[in-house]
Amino acid sequence: MTIKFSKNWLVNKIGNKKIHNTIKKYAKGKLLDIGCGEKPYKNMTKHYVSEYIGLDHKNTLHDKSEIDLFGTAYDIPVENDTFDTVLCTAVLEHLEEPDKAIKETNRVLKKDGCAIYAVPLFWHLHEEPRDFYRYTKYGLKYLFEKNNFEIVELKPLSGFWVTFGQELVYYIWRFRKGGKVNPLWWIIPVIGTFIQMICYLLNKVDNSREFTWAYLLVAKKIK
Repeated sequence: MTIKFSKNWLVNKIGNKKIHNTIKKYAKGKLLDIGCGEKPYKNMTKHYVSEYIGLDHKNTLHDKSEIDLFGTAYDIPVENDTFDTVLCTAVLEHLEEPDKAIKETNRVLKKDGCAIYAVPLFWHLHEEPRDFYRYTKYGLKYLFEKNNFEIVELKPLSGFWVTFGQELVYYIWRFRKGGKVNPLWWIIPVIGTFIQMICYLLNKVDNSREFTWAYLLVAKKIK
């Protein structure tokens, strides 16, 4: 297990592994990454898809040089039935009208195409003020089935300890201020790493999935 002094390596390690396994199993053909940012999943998909298209909006805070297609989750500038796979991670909570966005995903997918979404249940406010919702597995099932998808997989990404430990690290990281002259600048990353290591191990034996920080969903377009 490689450890880095990062405040969120724990969720990234667990989430990226499960997203990779899901992409390996379901992604194919032409893929659209909605809210692609700097394309952290491009290399992850390269062995499984024939084409990777990144969509993001013109006002994104990320480097725009990585964006292939400018648009929004509500208005994707392509024809109906264009993509075989849609990938959308940590975006749905930032959309005022998730129902409309999921409907648009359905429009651009080919029949039997798969949508892969990662969506939070427990997470602190972020990217404010554009932070609107958190989702239970029942809410996700309702939204996707309402918009002509069949749920193929809907899995929690962790148990209690990952959610608790990761949020604790984010909390204590708030006190890492003032630069390198502040002793906490050096101490907090060490404490944070220790907390994440312990929670990583506890997650292996804990089954309290109702406390997951996020869900990973795979849904197939049925019409």
